[in-house]
Amino acid sequence: MKLNIGTISRTLILILALINQVLAMNGKQIINIGDEDIYQTVSLIFTAAASIVSWWKNNSFTKCAAEADEYMKKLKELEAEKSKEK
Repeated sequence: MKLNIGTISRTLILILALINQVLAMNGKQIINIGDEDIYQTVSLIFTAAASIVSWWKNNSFTKCAAEADEYMKKLKELEAEKSKEK
């Protein structure tokens, strides 16, 4: 299952709203969240997610690593052809 940014952000906002409501019902100080805070939080989450995704992928910087990637690609193509023949 793949979640998109909209789903994650709506869920986080709902959780914050529920926490805020519980605090308000118990007479505690409510969460003071401004537009700038939301922007910074969303930007941080987006930056962190983009960083993780970009480094999760196979990053081949050396010539040997690039050649190994090419070899792996050929092996996968051969495997795909074998499975089609069956």
